[in-house]
Amino acid sequence: MVSAIIVAAGRGIRMQNTLRKQYLEIAGLPILCHTLRAIDACDSVNEIILVVPKDDIDYSRYNIISRINLSKKVDLIAGGAERRDSVYNGVLAVKDFNSLVLIHDGVRPFIRPEQIEACISAAEDSGASIIGVPVHDTLKSVNDYGLIDKTLPRESVWLAQTPQVFKYSIIKDALDNAIKSTYSGTDDAFFVEYMGKSVKMVKGSRLNIKITTREDLQLAQAIITLTKI
Repeated sequence: MVSAIIVAAGRGIRMQNTLRKQYLEIAGLPILCHTLRAIDACDSVNEIILVVPKDDIDYSRYNIISRINLSKKVDLIAGGAERRDSVYNGVLAVKDFNSLVLIHDGVRPFIRPEQIEACISAAEDSGASIIGVPVHDTLKSVNDYGLIDKTLPRESVWLAQTPQVFKYSIIKDALDNAIKSTYSGTDDAFFVEYMGKSVKMVKGSRLNIKITTREDLQLAQAIITLTKI
């Protein structure tokens, strides 16, 4: 059993648009529609839990889900104050406590079924896995004045993406601990790492971008045009 949680409860401030970034359109459909289709296309996923802002539940039901044909039922859940809280609300909605929990950003529409399957397979063996890509650029540490402090070794550095997949008990315990201790992280694997658990990295694709800024939106349009996704 694989329960997929799609997190789309962000405010999208960096996009500088009155419409939340997950609802902006590429190729005639909201970004979130493309993401839902991508997760729905993975045969190993059994249920989809979509986490959106509380005030957007009806909007998401009638303007997102109803616009596309999905083979799996989508449960709508209200998000929380922070991403951590939104993910936790999604985890609490999982019906099978023995399942794998797949967590994916609502604004990563270009994930492919085979990449999702690879991440699920790795989590079945290790208990926790994430998709990512190795860094190719030179890494610089910069101080508060905008001056380069030092050059960092890039050989062992990867850029973390989603999906991130965990055994239910692992991610539930990690989030329980994070909320109790009131600490935050920028991805879900961080909470698992903080508990001393190992997380397997699975190589993904550079096309699996997170659409956060206007430049990302332009890049997404180009990806669709060039790759016919």
